[in-house]
Amino acid sequence: MAKLYFRYGAMGSAKTLNLLAVAHNYRQQGKKVVLIKPDFDVRFGKGTINSRAGLEKEADILINASTNLHDYDFEGISCILVDEAQFLSRKSIDQLREITLSKGIPVICYGLRSNFVSELFEGSKRLMEISDTIEEVKSTCYFCNKKATMNLKFLNGEPTLQGPTIDIGAEEKYLPACFGCYSSKLKKAEALAANIP
Repeated sequence: MAKLYFRYGAMGSAKTLNLLAVAHNYRQQGKKVVLIKPDFDVRFGKGTINSRAGLEKEADILINASTNLHDYDFEGISCILVDEAQFLSRKSIDQLREITLSKGIPVICYGLRSNFVSELFEGSKRLMEISDTIEEVKSTCYFCNKKATMNLKFLNGEPTLQGPTIDIGAEEKYLPACFGCYSSKLKKAEALAANIP
């Protein structure tokens, strides 16, 4: 049986770079891969999967809540790679799971585990529930040398818990943080907002 993988990490942990490296390795061996990403992620162009390291590839499938992955012919495909999997619906994750069973194709999903208010995204939650293998892509806290596990959001240069939980951005809006720095930065911002010394 082919496996469903979830490789998660905080912002800036090189998840997309890892995805593109895996795609390159398959293609170098003459194997076909399918690259999938959410259709509303247009930070680097509608169909572009882009790593901050400068590598990019065009996605083969742009997915949204109404996409039925069973409509696609995956004949001859060696692996399916999914970028920003946290934004996928439960239905899409279940369809990817079914493809591993019915087609025997491994699916590797890359994404964030939780949003900036420390709650699981819908896609990440489902992946945590049904993946065969869950792996952390580790990175370092922006503020110290501990492991980053949180995504700290900034608004007008200050840490915040305000705004929609799905709010596309990169390092201009989010920084990776350990839980200690995440918590202390938010408390400091709250104190400043309340004019508490």
